Order: sequence, then structure tokens, then C-alpha cells
Amino acid sequence: MEIKKTAIAGTLESSDVQIMLSAGSNGFEFDLESDVAKQFGDQIKETITKVLKMYDVKNAKIKVVDKGALDLVIKARTIAAVQRALDIVDAPKWEVLK
Repeated sequence: MEIKKTAIAGTLESSDVQIMLSAGSNGFEFDLESDVAKQFGDQIKETITKVLKMYDVKNAKIKVVDKGALDLVIKARTIAAVQRALDIVDAPKWEVLK
């Protein structure tokens, strides 16, 4: 699926993550800001990539500002951002919550 519009989910509060998705043309292009990027950057990107693949997104620019979010928070914020970006908020894909 192609991203229809730029979308954002999350906050800049402690223990949260803000994810912004926009249309891309070269796979997944990450811009990651995190104090723990050296330790957990790959895991953060992997979690986001898995969610994007569940929605069959192939290309996206992904801006991530992590403030110490747990993996489940990253997944939830990514799901919200993807549904907004694909304009499917009214018909969510519940099966991705597995």
C-alpha cells in the first residue's frame, strides 16, 4: 500500500515515542532520534518495520523521536500512524494486533 498523507502519532513525553510517516520512494528511510539509539536503535527500527510490513507498506519516510518507549508502545504508535497515513482509521486491520 502507498502512504496517502503524512501522519503522526505519539508525544514527546517521557516513556513515549513520536512517529511521523510520509510517502517515500526508496524503501524505509529512517530518521531516528533517541538517547538509547546505540543500544536499541536496531530494535526500534525492527518493530516499526514489522508493523509497516503487516500493512503491506513498501516505501516510507519514518521520523522517530524516542523518549524511552517500550516496544509495545512503539508498536501501538506505529499502528496509529500507519492507519492515519493510509487513511483507514474508520476500518482498522485488527489482525495486526497479534
